Amino acid sequence: MNPFLSKILVDIARKRLTAKQKSKKGVSKKELVLLVRNLQVELKHAIKEYFFIAVGVFSAGFGLKGFLLPNNFIDGGATGISLLLTNITNLHLGVLLVLINLPFIFLASRTIGVKFALKSIVAIAFLAIVVHFVNYPTITHDKLLISVFGGFFLGLGIGMSMRGGSVIDGTEVLAIFLSRKFSLTIGDVLLIINIFIFSVGAYTLSIETALYAILTYLSAAKTVDFIVDGVEEYVGVTIISERHTELQHMITEKLRRACTIYAGKGGYGTNGKSYDKDIIYTIVTRLELAKLETEIDKIDKQAFVIMGVVKDLKGGMIKRKPMKDH
Repeated sequence: MNPFLSKILVDIARKRLTAKQKSKKGVSKKELVLLVRNLQVELKHAIKEYFFIAVGVFSAGFGLKGFLLPNNFIDGGATGISLLLTNITNLHLGVLLVLINLPFIFLASRTIGVKFALKSIVAIAFLAIVVHFVNYPTITHDKLLISVFGGFFLGLGIGMSMRGGSVIDGTEVLAIFLSRKFSLTIGDVLLIINIFIFSVGAYTLSIETALYAILTYLSAAKTVDFIVDGVEEYVGVTIISERHTELQHMITEKLRRACTIYAGKGGYGTNGKSYDKDIIYTIVTRLELAKLETEIDKIDKQAFVIMGVVKDLKGGMIKRKPMKDH
């Protein structure tokens, strides 16, 4: 790492430890090194996540201003509501994107976490600025191309933002919240929301526009699937590491997530010898995955992590408690 940046991280770590340990005369070198290493991991992940968000915002802006907005097209979700209101009112799309998403972001702060909500506010505000000030060229007036490629670039933007640990379309948050309250899946909730949006679009604009909007939504949804490898809410994470005790403590105490411990035996060890170790299995929402990956890297960058989509679940802590922010 750059020496200047390393010095800044050391200074930050020393100040944090000094403030935390007021009763102690000094800060141990071991504690300082550990905190600096954690800050390096957090900085690395933050840079990667905000890069994803920036790419997502510019991609979504291109889909909106290069395809959908000039041709009076709409989409699903909060973005679709904003486009619909833009077509029937004189309000600017950038303003509507912020106003429509604000209730969803407030809900995200209660459902997922404050840091996630703040990151989403930054992403949505950035998208509003890009839509307002960046002059994208109008690519085509062909309705089929608008639906397919407008949806593609918008879906790319949504997916990249999710990879960065945020959202630029808040209806995903509402779907997660309602699925926890009622016997509905994420897909069911999103379908109900979008049926309402497309019905209003058919009434206020035209049936043809609503039909093309459905095609736009399907294109965007499939692109999001490709970018984030599935938009299902839950991800099962299996972690195999020599530092399994620290990882277990991090998941249960720091992130407030339940986990299951399997007694495992390695099949390929040094000189052909097997070895015993605990295998950790936990479930998080996809929007919380970035936070878990960051915390795992802080403890063991060499940990073997397996992730698999979980369609739905019942019981446990995950539907009752948001991940704790640190």
